[in-house]
Amino acid sequence: MGFKFLHSAIQNAIILLCLIGLASCKTSPPPEGQRAIVQRIVSGQTIEVLFPSQKPALIEKVRLLGIDAPDLQQEPWGKAAKNALTERLGQQAAILLESDREPIDSFGRRLAYVWYEDKLINEELIAQGFVLERSRTPNTKYSQRLSRAQEYARTMGYGIWNPENPLRQTPSAFRSKK
Repeated sequence: MGFKFLHSAIQNAIILLCLIGLASCKTSPPPEGQRAIVQRIVSGQTIEVLFPSQKPALIEKVRLLGIDAPDLQQEPWGKAAKNALTERLGQQAAILLESDREPIDSFGRRLAYVWYEDKLINEELIAQGFVLERSRTPNTKYSQRLSRAQEYARTMGYGIWNPENPLRQTPSAFRSKK
């Protein structure tokens, strides 16, 4: 009985410290960026947006910076990541896209941190265990923040970190074998 109580007390203390750590992170107002309207969620890390200020208004693909989402074929995590992004943004959400050092990736997608209702969506997806943190130099503006979010998700056993059904292969490793 004593060991179970001690184990439970330690577990509760860890959870409390994690929650205090997250609560102490001050949310600053969204940074400067470009306003866009979500048109479609492609995957857990890619969206299509419309820039209303552009004439003619064109739909453009945007890849969320600092994350690596499971491939859609990595069941159940690929679809879960896409669904989580859809739940947060949905269609026609007005978002703010914040760039880092590289504006476009090798596939021609815009690279951005996505802000919606003063929340960094990239960070939320990581903290809830839907995607992995993956900073790529030179795009490291929020690396520490995203890394802390991943440590939180892992400690709490959320999503892909759930010990009962963990993600068995990183998205990068999965894609390299396709």
